[in-house]
Amino acid sequence: IWCAVNWRLNLTGSRAYAAAAQAVLSVLESELDAIRTAGTWKGERVITSQQGPRISVDGSRGDILNFCANNYLGLSNHPEVVKAGIDALKKYGAGLSSVRFICGTQSIHKNLEEKLARFHEREDCILYASCFDANAGLFEVLLGPDDAVLSDELNHASIIDGIRLCRAKRFRYKHMDLNDLEEKLKESRSSRMRLVVTDGVFSMDGDVAPLQGICDLAEQYGALVFIDECHATGFLGPRGRGTDELLGVMDRVHIVNSTLGKALGGAAGGYTVGPKALIELLRQRSRPYLFSNSLPPPVVGCATRAVELLLASNEIAQSMAAKTMRFRNNMTQAGFTISGTAHPICPVMLGDARLASLMADDMLKLGVYVIGFSYPVVPKGKARIRVQISAAHTDEDIDRAVDAFIQTGRKHGVIS
Repeated sequence: IWCAVNWRLNLTGSRAYAAAAQAVLSVLESELDAIRTAGTWKGERVITSQQGPRISVDGSRGDILNFCANNYLGLSNHPEVVKAGIDALKKYGAGLSSVRFICGTQSIHKNLEEKLARFHEREDCILYASCFDANAGLFEVLLGPDDAVLSDELNHASIIDGIRLCRAKRFRYKHMDLNDLEEKLKESRSSRMRLVVTDGVFSMDGDVAPLQGICDLAEQYGALVFIDECHATGFLGPRGRGTDELLGVMDRVHIVNSTLGKALGGAAGGYTVGPKALIELLRQRSRPYLFSNSLPPPVVGCATRAVELLLASNEIAQSMAAKTMRFRNNMTQAGFTISGTAHPICPVMLGDARLASLMADDMLKLGVYVIGFSYPVVPKGKARIRVQISAAHTDEDIDRAVDAFIQTGRKHGVIS
C-alpha cells in the first residue's frame, strides 16, 4: 500500500515538475522570439583559421577580410608572439590548476607584471583572467560607504557591474560632459574619497575621454582618476602607452585597467596598474584575483612577447593613424556617417537594428567580415556596423572594404 502511495506522490510530483519546467521554457522561448523579431539576434559565425586580417569563415577559402576584431596591432598571429606561447607551454605546462596565492604563481607571471608596470610607467601591476575581472575586483576593495564614485554614463558594462559591487555612493555624469562632472563633484564633497571613472576610449563610438579636463577637475576637487584602457593600450599615444599618454596626463591618472585580449596579443587576461600599496591591497582582497585560476603559461608567454615588442619599438603603433584616416575619409566621401574621432574604431552609423544585421550579412557575401551592433550593446536607435582597423591591414584591404560598403549601402538605400 505504501509503495502504491509513494508511486502516486512521485508521479504527481513529476507531473508538477514537468509543468513548471515547461512554463519556464515557454518564457525563455518567448524572450528569444522577441529578440529575433526585433532584429537584434546575435549569431556567432565560426572562424576556421587563425585570427588575422584575412580569415576563413564557415569553411571559406581564407580570403575573407576581417574588419571587426580587436586585433589592432596584428599581433594575434605574429610569429614571435605565437612562438613565445609555444615555448611557455613546453616549459611551464598548460596551466597551474590553482589560484595565485596557493600554488598558481610562476616567474613568468611576475615578469609580465613587471613589464606591464614599466610599459605604463606605474609602480606595480596585478594580473587577472580578464579586464572584466579587473573591473569587477577593483571598486569594492578601494571604495567603502563613506566614499563616492563618479562614472561616465557610457562606461563599459564591466565598469558598471564592478561599481555595483561596491558600497560607495554612486554618481553618473553625462557622457564626456565636464560641466556635469563638476556638478557631481560638488554634490559629493562630503565623501571621504572620490574616484572619477571613465573609459579612455569608448568602445562603441571610438570617442576619446577628455582626460585633461577630467584631471583638472579631479585635482581641483581632490578626487582620484581611473581609466579603462582596453581600446587604447598598445597603439594610442606617441609610444602606444594609451589615452593618458596621447593627452599628456600619464602622471595625473592614478589607476589604469586594461586587457591582454586586444592589441597585446589578443589571447586573454587583464590587469590593473597603479600605486604599489593599491596593488598589494588587491592581492589581499580582490575576489576575482583570489578565487580565479592564474593565467595559463601560453597566454602569459604570448602577452609578454607582445609587450616586449612594444617596449622595443613604436613602429607598429605608428602605422595605425594613416590607415584609419584612409578608411574614415573614403567612407565619409561616399556618404556614410562615421562616428568617433581618429581612433581605429570606426562606427558606420545606420540607426536600424535589422538594417545593420542585413548589411553585415551582405558584406560577408562580398568577402568582408563585419558585425552589426544593436540594443542592448548600443542604445536603441543607434545601431551601427563597428569597423575596426588593424595595423595588419593593407591599403588595398581598406579600399576593398570601402567598395563593399558602397555596394551594400546602395542596395539598402543608405547612400545614393
